[in-house]
Amino acid sequence: MTSRDAVPDLAALRPRLPSPLCASADGRLARHGVRLLLKRDDLIHPELIGNKWRKLAPNLTAAAGRTVATFGGAYSNHLRATAAAGRLLGLPTVGVVRGQELAGRPLNPSLARCVADGMRLHFVDRSTYRRKSEPSTLAAVLRAAGAQDAYVVPEGGSNALAVQGCRALGEELRGRADVIAVACGTGGTLAGLAAGLGAGARALGVPVLKGGFLGAEVRALQTAAFGGPRGDWSLDERFHFGGYARTTPALESFAADFEDRHGLPVERLYVAKMLYAVVALAEEGAFARGTTVAAVVTGAPLPGIS
Repeated sequence: MTSRDAVPDLAALRPRLPSPLCASADGRLARHGVRLLLKRDDLIHPELIGNKWRKLAPNLTAAAGRTVATFGGAYSNHLRATAAAGRLLGLPTVGVVRGQELAGRPLNPSLARCVADGMRLHFVDRSTYRRKSEPSTLAAVLRAAGAQDAYVVPEGGSNALAVQGCRALGEELRGRADVIAVACGTGGTLAGLAAGLGAGARALGVPVLKGGFLGAEVRALQTAAFGGPRGDWSLDERFHFGGYARTTPALESFAADFEDRHGLPVERLYVAKMLYAVVALAEEGAFARGTTVAAVVTGAPLPGIS
């Protein structure tokens, strides 16, 4: 347990770092001369999975025992991980959820897990949620949530501290692969990954949202974390499958087949889209023969949620 102004003991949670890097033979890539590796960040911790550990750990340290308030949609993996961290470390947590209309409805499995882990939920209308980065709106939302003195972590967990935490992911992969693919929501993992890779490798981000805004977000995060751009990175915007929390029968079929081929539970909202992109790009000839691609498995399925 922690107390106010006490730094939580994250080491006591025994994270598995560096996470395993596993060769994974896949004929769809092999026939194009491409080698596939899986960076199993989903094995870092059973509840603070993957990039959630890397992004939350430095922020939880900075919170120093205070209530942690953060933001997300109804199916936010970030909310789920923050709530789990609160339970494990004895930190109060508040989740500001997009969608006032959800307040009177039964909780979906993701939000129910947050509540079970002790997170207090506060629902706001979508217009207010869009303005949450404005200081006056943020202050009003926190007051309404009874969290005006909380340590605030942004939606998706991506801030300068999170990006610095994700730099270790790139350092763990330095010299191990030519291309490193990662699913992107808010861009923090990609920003840190690219900074840690060093020369000779590039990071490929696969956004799971529509909109084409993520490039500017990644550049802004790198500037906040490191003072300017870092590393070789790019985005492929074609594989969002309709947007965040959207899937299609084709994506579901692909994910189920990948699970059968590799014995890997595939989280649908992020990881499946990134893996689909890797296979599609190999079949398009986007990777030169002899290329080693590392796919970062940033999350695992929550029971009851595909």
